[in-house]
Order: sequence, then C-alpha cells, then structure tokens
Amino acid sequence: MPAHAVMSVLALAICAQLAVASQPVMPVLGFPDETLDDTSAYRGYQTRFYRDAARNTLQVYIDRRSARVVHLMADADNASIGFTARDAAGRTASLDWTAAAATIARHTRTRQFSHQLVAHTATVHLGWFLLGSMRVERDFQYFEKAKTSFAAAPYAIPDVDRLLVSLEALPPTVRARHLRRLNAPTMAVLRSRMYPHPTTQRVGTAWVTRVRQVTLDGRDTLTLEVRADARTVDATQSGDSLTLHARSGDVVTFDVQIGTTAKTLTPLTRQQIFTPQFLAFLDSTRARGAAVPASDTAAVRARRMERQVSGVELLVSREKLMAGLPTYATYFGRDMLMTALMMRPIWQHETLEAVIATALRKLGTGGDISHEEALGDQAVRESAAEYADLVARYRERAGAGDRPGADSLLARAETVLRDLRKVRENYHMIDDEYQFAIVVARWITDPSVPANAKRAFLQSAADGGGTRADRLLRELSLVTRLTAPYVASPETVNLIAFTPREPSGWASSSWRDSGAGYANGRYAMDINTIWVPHALESVGQILGAMRELGVPTTEATRRDSALARYVRDPATLQQAITVWRGATRHFLVTMSPEQVRAATLARLAAMPEDERAWWQSRASTPAALTDTLTFLAVALDATGAPIGVANTDPATQLFLGDAEGSSGPPTPENKAAVLRTVRLFSREYPAGLFVDRIGPVVANDAYATPAVWDAFVKDPYHGPRVVWGREANLFLLGVAGHLSRAQGAGASADTAYVAELRAALEKIRTAVEQSGFHTELWSYGFDRGQLGAMRYGSGADIQLWSTTDLAVQYVLSRTTR
Repeated sequence: MPAHAVMSVLALAICAQLAVASQPVMPVLGFPDETLDDTSAYRGYQTRFYRDAARNTLQVYIDRRSARVVHLMADADNASIGFTARDAAGRTASLDWTAAAATIARHTRTRQFSHQLVAHTATVHLGWFLLGSMRVERDFQYFEKAKTSFAAAPYAIPDVDRLLVSLEALPPTVRARHLRRLNAPTMAVLRSRMYPHPTTQRVGTAWVTRVRQVTLDGRDTLTLEVRADARTVDATQSGDSLTLHARSGDVVTFDVQIGTTAKTLTPLTRQQIFTPQFLAFLDSTRARGAAVPASDTAAVRARRMERQVSGVELLVSREKLMAGLPTYATYFGRDMLMTALMMRPIWQHETLEAVIATALRKLGTGGDISHEEALGDQAVRESAAEYADLVARYRERAGAGDRPGADSLLARAETVLRDLRKVRENYHMIDDEYQFAIVVARWITDPSVPANAKRAFLQSAADGGGTRADRLLRELSLVTRLTAPYVASPETVNLIAFTPREPSGWASSSWRDSGAGYANGRYAMDINTIWVPHALESVGQILGAMRELGVPTTEATRRDSALARYVRDPATLQQAITVWRGATRHFLVTMSPEQVRAATLARLAAMPEDERAWWQSRASTPAALTDTLTFLAVALDATGAPIGVANTDPATQLFLGDAEGSSGPPTPENKAAVLRTVRLFSREYPAGLFVDRIGPVVANDAYATPAVWDAFVKDPYHGPRVVWGREANLFLLGVAGHLSRAQGAGASADTAYVAELRAALEKIRTAVEQSGFHTELWSYGFDRGQLGAMRYGSGADIQLWSTTDLAVQYVLSRTTR
C-alpha cells in the first residue's frame, strides 16, 4: 500500500476514535434533590451535572434570581457559556428542563452538549450571551451586569482592552509581529474576537441562532446554538439579543447546544480514589438504607453519601483536584491540601501522592505553594494585564532613549503573547506553605504506604529539573526561613504577618480570605498557633523519614539556612517547635460572666428587630450568658492586641492533634485545651458559636468593636450568619480523634470528659444534619419570626473539602459504636 494511502487509513482511524456519535446521557447529580434538600432554601436555583463525550464534568444551572442559565465545562480551560432569559415585561423568565436526559457528541476536536428548555411565558428574550472563562461569568454576575439592559454596551474585560490599546501604540512592524503571535492578520480580526456575535436565520423548519466566540489567540472556539421550531415559534434578533414568541399558547420550547474545542482532563473513578475499606463501608451503608423507609435517617444518610462520592468523582482527575463547582472548577492549593489531610482515612495512598505531586509541580521558585491557577481566558486576562504593563514601560524607556532597556521589555512582552494562555499560578496566600509540610509528613510516616513507593515517588524527576525530593526540600526551606525570626525573638512583631492592603489595613492571606474575614487583623491565629507549630513538627518528621528511606537531604545543607541548621542539629528544631507552641498566649481571650453578658447584649441591641427578638427569646436562658468564656482571637491587630472575634479555627487544632504528642491518655493540660474549643462550639449563640438546626457559625463578633460588627454585616462570607461545612467536619473529626484517645485509656478513662466530648459531637452532628446542607457553606434567615437554614448565594454546589463529610461518617462509625 502506498505511504499516502497508509496515512489516509491512519487518519480515518484516528478520526473515528475522536468522533463520538450523538448519544443520550442522564445527569450524574442534580440539586436540589427533594429527598435530601429543602428545595425552598435554594430559592429558584436548580442545577444538573453531566459527563460530556470525554467524560469531563459539565454542569448546567438555572438561577431564577438572576435570570441566568450557565453551562460550566470543567475541563482544562474552565470555560462557561451563559445567557440571560427575561419575559415580555423584562422580569426573570421561568425556565425548566423538559427532560432529565441531555445529548452529547464529539466531532474531532469539538465536544458538544445539548438539552431542551421550556420558558413558561409566551415571549422570552435571551441576551447577555457570554462565552469564555467561568471567572469572567463569576465577575459578570457579582457586578450584577446580568440585570442590565440587553441594549447596553457589550461586557468588556478591561485588561484585554488595554492589550488592544497597547498593540495599536506599537510601531507597525512590531505590531504585525505581535499580531502573528496571536494568529491574527489584522487588528480588525483581533477585535472581532473580543465579543460573541449572534446570527439568526431560518434553517428548514427551525429558527437557529448561532453564537461563536473565538479565543483571543485564535486557537480554540466556544459555540452556542439556540434552536426553536419555526412552526410554533417566531424568532427575531435585535442587536445581540434574541426574542422567541409562541405563535399560540403561553410556553416557548427551545433547544440549546454548546460546543468547545478545549483540552480535556482524565477523570478518576471511585475505585481509583477511595480505599477498598471505605467502599465496603459505603456498600454496607447503602444496604442499610435500602432496608428501611426512604425517610429513615439511615436511608437519607446513604443517599447523601452516594451523592458525595459522585461529587468527588466529578472533581478529581489525574491532572488535579478541582476546588468546587460551579465557581471554582480549578486547582486551589489550600482546598486540595485540607481535603487531603481530612480524607486520609478513606483515600488510596496514590491519591495523596497525586496531591503532593500536583503541589510540587506548581511550586514557585522560592518554594511557595501555588494557591490558585489561572486557566484559559482567565490566563488571557492576566497575561493581557502583564503585556500592557510591559508595553507601557517599553514606551517610557524608548522615549527616554534607553534602547537596550526598551528592547528587553519588548521581547518580554512578545513572550507573554506567545504564552498567552499558559497556566499561570497565584502565590499570594501563606497558609498553604505550612499545610503542605503537614500533608507530606502524614504520608511519608504512614506505615501502610510501602517504603519503596515513597522512595520511588521522591526520587522521580520533577518538571523543570531535579527530583521531587529537591523540590520538597525547597519548600521546607521556605517554611523554616519564614518562621526563624520568631524563634530568635518570640515577640508579636515576629509572628507571621499579613501584607498591607490598599488603601488601608491588611490582606487576608489565609483561608478567611474575604475582606472582613480576619477583622482587619495583621497576625492570624490559625497560622501562628496551629499551622506553624505543626509544620515545624512535620519538617522534623520528613527529614527523619527521608534519612530512613535513604533519600539524600544534601540539597538542604548547601547554604547557611534555618533548614540546614535543623538538618545538622535536630535539637535546634525541637527548640523552635517549643517556642512556636507558646504563640497561643498572644491570642488568648478570657471573659468574665459580666463581660460576656454586657458584650452579647450590646451586640443584640445593634441587630435588626426580627433577629434581635429571636436571639433574645433564646438567650434569656442561663448558661449562654452566665458563664466565663475563653477563646483564641481570630487575629491580632497591628499593635499585637487580640481582636475579640470568637471563631471555629481551633477545630483545626482539634483535628491535627496535640502538639505534645498523641499517644497515651490525655494530660490535664491537653483536656483543658480540648474542652475550651468544645465548649465554644457547643455554647449557644450569641455567646458561643452554636445555632440549633443550623450548626456552628464560623465567627462570633460579639466581643469585638462595632466597626467589626459593621464589617461582617457588609461582608458576611466568614461572619456570624454563615456555617462552613469544612469547619463542622474538622470539629467532628477532631472530637472523634480525642474520643478514641480518651477511650483508649480503658478503666482509667475520665468518664466525665468522654461524656462531654460525646455530647458535643452529637449536638454539632445533629444540628448540621438538620440544616439540610452538607455543602461548602450555608446561612440562615428569618421568616415570620422563625429561623431557618438557607443556601448561601455564592456557595458551591459541590465543594471538595465539603465532601470530607464522607471521612466523618467513616470515622464516626468506628468511634461511636
């Protein structure tokens, strides 16, 4: 057979493999589920999750609050396709799916997904078509652009606008060269890629509106097609919006098809993620649920666990673990590391190794752990901003006659265009540096992981040169360098601090990363009293394990650093750990009964009337206001004074265990620290954190100033009106661990201590289950004088660290039986 004929056969074979005929597909999950969720708490929001033709996750949601329909493609680009639907009066159109099934297909590079919607109105206007990064969609909704007129100017991305302006300012020959980097022959072609351009025409018996969005570099394409039966529906296009009008009746049915050419991920199955022991537990839970009525607690728990396992499968791929859907379908270092710590009892060790490998692959040159990746069009936004800044500096240098400097900047700008959509990493958070060391220590000291597997993993080549062990030592060197000043002089000014935030205050660079999260504190309690001491302990464990495995640590001793000193003299590391354990004293707040009462009454007086009336009716009873209170402040202010916000962060300390060791019966000091946290979680709000049928609120600002109260009212994300699923799970896992340790003492066990731990565990567990939410976060509101749980507006439907409820169920089944 001639060579060209062989190539043709091969090409046909490859195309056959790449092509997937249209086929129906049912949703993997849907929210809300009336058998598990309070549907009213979702307030008109509904969503479904599917697998596309490459088995990548695809989510569709209809949000009646914003009139928005959004398709998220949780692939290697994190792209989305959305539009707004309004009725003839300009109000939110009532939309529903006509059926559960959708259709998927694949044609060479293009993956397609189709479903059918029905609008319960005789006229539906579709507009604000937005095809691009899910991050752009998130910002679009955050700034409420979806509520503006369809006739308004197209939604612009300022950084991309700046890129175009910068290109136009370049000399013609340079501009032409830079345009070639973007696969654009002219500026006009490049501008045509800025916005989607709908076109509507009649094709046979159907009206078809096609919307096409080419990426700025011309390499990929997103498409949206709206199709309606011309025999029953009239269609007209005005500007960039579409109107569908029923010829008779008061409903409009239309098909939606989306397409993408983006790269795909490699999803993993539950058998690849979870241990056989956990999967057996899941099977037994399912069997118990099937043997009782559907409303029985065991049946509900079984369905919820199955939903969470499916959620993990939707988030986990060979390449990375996504943080959450729909808003955070990307790598987030903190979310991945926290989940890895909590899921250790039920994950295969290979899953943990994938987590460590991902973090090491994304490691910064200084040893920083990447907090977040920017993909696809989000990478374009960030690259565009960098390009515009470089061109501005180039023009300044050129104007000043500095030709070498100008040419260097211009070359860098061209490189940015060449790598326009290369994944970009964000390193501005500081808690993940310490969390990573703890994850590695838990893995490397795990006796169930074969030594040869550990050795092979560490000695494997890392991207960019060297081995994974070399990269690990670089990260540990950063941890020990950052913590050395406090070891040398344990004063508040030497604690790990946040950087200044413009125009004033301090940037929240740990997990409470909202504007009000740390109450404008400079020194976060979670970093300084929990993460740092445990990270330094982990450094010692990692170095010891590496020596036992025969993995060289010489890279750490090549320069005079804190890590080099610790390698040469492990006793100095123990001294450092001891010093950092003492950092708790800076954050300790103790309130007398009179102070507790005065503070909570003042806070209640500042609340809206319905909220105040509710809490006054609940808090008039005794212990909530008539006992002392001791807690660790969420942060210190710039002067080193504690900011009086009680909070859930000590649950992390409960979970990680005692800094002094975790074997043998608990000491009196350890029990006192444990009970301090347990009692704060169990104590009724507004004195403590507990809200019946809701769970433990993430913060209580009653002991802070009115300025802090106002900040949390304006920015409630980490405030007294919100429960975070990860914090509830950390508490439950932590208490379960301390229960096991206390019960392990046998006859000498402190029965009163054990009873208090058991009571707190059941109290929190019951309240969380009664809330009806096992998600990233949820809130509560007041309706006709009654308090009820509700979905938090920007919360994820599936959030990685909220699936740790699976570990809670597994661990508690062994602790409480």
